[in-house]
Amino acid sequence: MDKNKLRQLLETVKTGDTSVDDAVESLKRMPFDDLGFAKLDTHRELRRGFPEVIFCMGKTLDQIKKIITHFADGERRVMATKATPEIYEAIKSVAPGAKYFAEGEVVMVGPEPENKTERIIAVVTAGTSDIPVAEEAAITAELMGNPVNRLYDVGVAGVHRLLYNKDVLFEASVIIVVAGMEGALASVVGGLVECPVIAVPTSIGYGASFNGLAALLSMLNSCSPGVAVMNIDNGFGAGYFAAITNLSSEK
Repeated sequence: MDKNKLRQLLETVKTGDTSVDDAVESLKRMPFDDLGFAKLDTHRELRRGFPEVIFCMGKTLDQIKKIITHFADGERRVMATKATPEIYEAIKSVAPGAKYFAEGEVVMVGPEPENKTERIIAVVTAGTSDIPVAEEAAITAELMGNPVNRLYDVGVAGVHRLLYNKDVLFEASVIIVVAGMEGALASVVGGLVECPVIAVPTSIGYGASFNGLAALLSMLNSCSPGVAVMNIDNGFGAGYFAAITNLSSEK
């Protein structure tokens, strides 16, 4: 961020030449911070409701540490996804208060989130093997201020398990369904509930599942209306979309 431009903007607000609403709109469009190897979007929270998130895969430990150091000022939350234990230790070396959610491979730095709504997001998996992707989704939604209920291992191989827990489905405002193999669970849930369903195919399955492609195509071809589909193993995307959908319903 250009600090001189920010000071000028604040002065125009003080003098009454710029309204607060216009100033916020201007802030949304102010420059990013250029670290050379990364161009950090410092105003994403103003536009999207949550700060820029670090996707750790493919980045060096030194790059991740520099990004965390730049963002982590003690007041803002910073989230890192696809974070291995090694990455967590590197982050903790520059942000001692970092919290690691190992099952979802998520690191959170900054103050604990507060719930922004009473509306519940349900995260449902077909099998136990789908839990890591589901946890990435659930943790993302929680860090964005949403209460989350988890319902795991209720796939169509024993659909009575799902029906036994139907109250979890019916009280949810948004449901994330995470499934590998043939990905049928998303269609089943979509046919039972009235709320939006976000389907996440996982790369779990035998050879002909093609690392999640079979589940992805099944979900894209769902005959249940109201089912949106994320990319393979994209728990973060599902949690983020569920969160903004849930919070938008409050307005």
